[in-house]
Amino acid sequence: MLANVFTKTVRDRWRVMAIALAALVVMLLLAMSVYSSFDFSLYDDLPEAFRSLMNIPDNADAGSLAIGVLAGLYGAFTLGGLAISMGSASIAGEEKDGTIGILLGNPKSRTDVLLSKMANMVLLTTAGVVGLFVAAYAVSGVLDVNLGEMQVGAYMLHLLANVIFYGMLALAIGAWTGSRGLASGVSAGVMVIGFIAVGIFPLIEGWENLAKVFPWYYFDGADPMNNGVSLGHMGVLLGSSIALGGAALVGVNRRDLKGQTVGTTLLDRLRANPLTQKVVDRLAGSTRVSRIWIKTASEHQGLLIIVAYVMFLIMGVLMGPLYALMDQVLLDYTDQLPEELWAFVGSEGGGMGTPEGFYEVETFGLMVPIATMVVAIVIGARGLAGEEANRTMGLLLASPIKRRTVVVEKAYAMVALTLLVGVATWAGVWIGSLLGGLGMNPLHIAAASLLGSLIGTVFGAFALAASAATGRVRAAVFAAVGVALVSYLINSISILNDTVEGIAAFTPFDYYLTGDPLNSGMHWGHGAILASATVLLIVAAVWLFDRRDLRQSA
Repeated sequence: MLANVFTKTVRDRWRVMAIALAALVVMLLLAMSVYSSFDFSLYDDLPEAFRSLMNIPDNADAGSLAIGVLAGLYGAFTLGGLAISMGSASIAGEEKDGTIGILLGNPKSRTDVLLSKMANMVLLTTAGVVGLFVAAYAVSGVLDVNLGEMQVGAYMLHLLANVIFYGMLALAIGAWTGSRGLASGVSAGVMVIGFIAVGIFPLIEGWENLAKVFPWYYFDGADPMNNGVSLGHMGVLLGSSIALGGAALVGVNRRDLKGQTVGTTLLDRLRANPLTQKVVDRLAGSTRVSRIWIKTASEHQGLLIIVAYVMFLIMGVLMGPLYALMDQVLLDYTDQLPEELWAFVGSEGGGMGTPEGFYEVETFGLMVPIATMVVAIVIGARGLAGEEANRTMGLLLASPIKRRTVVVEKAYAMVALTLLVGVATWAGVWIGSLLGGLGMNPLHIAAASLLGSLIGTVFGAFALAASAATGRVRAAVFAAVGVALVSYLINSISILNDTVEGIAAFTPFDYYLTGDPLNSGMHWGHGAILASATVLLIVAAVWLFDRRDLRQSA
């Protein structure tokens, strides 16, 4: 199988796409079933700019709104994230894992390997979009929802072109730099910034055309759901993807590839500096790795820097001045809209007429939980299973250190870095408020940021427990992300459907924004519940890890 890079890569990655598609289909089924009972006459009178912000198509009904929200928001981010993951892992990931030499040891050129990886990414993302297209008609048929003249196929073609672009961007960056973290971070940043800009810039007079700078605009800027395929917009995305693919081919053939990870960590650089050497050596402990949490935190510094930067600057600082430039009449209008409109963007339905409501929709509703969970779940999943996969767990346990100490110190690192994301968010939103003259309470911002961090630590601790139980990184990640997705869905639907309101009380998201922390401050009961859940899951991880035979090979 190794001789056929394409087949092996498909075999390794098809399950991830299948799981993601299954989750999107479930979300589509739930959304369409809930929306099918709504009166959509209100949405026909919404201003064009606001419909663009909320991704509400013209003449909205249950089918178009469900497909627009699921495909245009969750589908685009989910499939785009998978494409970025595949693109960044194609060359840079193989270098990081030290397996690029094995691939090139076969009678395959660098170009063959890259093209095989590229074809795999395109095939799997195409399969995901086709599956979503089929599901749209299957679900609408089961629920007897008429899709009418909606051009779902055109919308899905735009979605596919959008997703492939971000995958190709990650592939090109990884091929030129050999850094998987840089490839993933830059590509994800371009995707997130584009989504936000395309939604917000039309609300600012004179800024409408700036949205065309971002690739996301060419996904749904021409409204393919109603107007069909835009050849010009498709040409921009596909032409850019081809150019990025060519750039990747040039990059991978011009650069000396790394056979293993050779990067220098922040801890290493601090140790090399005479001014910080003694302090860092004391914190880091002896060669018996008595401070495992510092080592773990240093290993994930790149992820922390990227996520904290996005939350501080883009989702925090920049949002304040942007809000001050927006049409206040249009923003005040949002306060009259029903709460169900806000449910699937993570807001409790307060509208955007106030700075607090705007930040809840744009920053705290979705982006804060995603940011904190990304950091926490990655560290939690790799904390134990990653050491086993890398065959370094034996080195840790060969020192005079207990298994439970390893788990606890990994948990320290997970909690510390997740809280740092919350601190970055708090600082960014507060500075944004000051720059925009919004007058938001810094203590209330801190409360929302802390609750957002605690949401992350809950699912990070769950990933740590799954990692301790299975010894496999992918299993831990899928389990944590799956539980998080189900929790989020239940909490969102509880706003729309009273029958599941009681179930929502068992989800962590029910204790996040329901106390309206940006207006009312910290709800200490909710914070205590989330913190207690984190501690209990860490205790479970200790118990599970103490009782499992560890693997010493991948």
